[in-house]
Amino acid sequence: MANNLKTVVLLTGMTLFLMFVGQVIGPRLGTQHGMAVGLAIAAIGNFISYFFSDKIALAMYSAQPVTREELPRAYDVVERLTQRIGLPMPKIYVIPDDSPNAFATGRNPSHASVAVTQGILNLLDDEELEGVLAHELGHVRNRDILISSVAATLAGAITLLARSAMWFGMFGGSRDRDDRDGGGGLSALLMIILAPIAALLIQMAVSRSREYEADHTGANFTHNPYALARALQKLDAWSKRSPLAASPSTAHLFIVQPMVGGDTLSSLFSTHPPIAKRIERLTGRPPDGF
Repeated sequence: MANNLKTVVLLTGMTLFLMFVGQVIGPRLGTQHGMAVGLAIAAIGNFISYFFSDKIALAMYSAQPVTREELPRAYDVVERLTQRIGLPMPKIYVIPDDSPNAFATGRNPSHASVAVTQGILNLLDDEELEGVLAHELGHVRNRDILISSVAATLAGAITLLARSAMWFGMFGGSRDRDDRDGGGGLSALLMIILAPIAALLIQMAVSRSREYEADHTGANFTHNPYALARALQKLDAWSKRSPLAASPSTAHLFIVQPMVGGDTLSSLFSTHPPIAKRIERLTGRPPDGF
């Protein structure tokens, strides 16, 4: 219920944000109905976010669906876990990237997908892979996946709006007297200020605590917290050697923080707690001592 409420609040907040943006930049685009335009865009965006955000996230990383015959190792683990905990069988995807990582997405347990990179399949042993997949099913069980998927779509839209406004202010800000008086620059400045605020709201909605909770839930599923702890330690080390270049708007989906750009907007979307703290919570010991 808490995650469902957060999703409603997030979509409502995005609607109000886009209506405000439309009101601000509408006159710059030659319309006095900017708020109505913003509302229409928000309605379309919310529809897409709710029903298609998972497909967008999977497509961004060229994730390919696989069958049981193509990936029996992962299928057997996920099928065993879902039967044990009473979840529907999710779709399984493989991301063709050597960087080890994974994420779950979808709007509910009946429409869930779990994606793993080729790198994680090559790196982890069977127990460690089970720990990672149990973690992702923990997100499904805890119903984190809808708000995470919606937040990814909205964060991408906010980033695009902010950068578009900066370009608009730079190159479209001197077409008429209002622009010469700084109107275009003011619109861009408002977006530069508002976009990070909206991004921070998304970060609050997708709290770091969800990773701790998914770790705990996954460890309960397998009764083997040390396997997940070993997997996290490996993923942390190897993902730094072979980083996955990820969009900052979708970085929160992954089990470990992928590489994102170093600009200010990107840093606002960092939502992963330190791996050392996650391992300590799982095992009761620091990483060097378990």
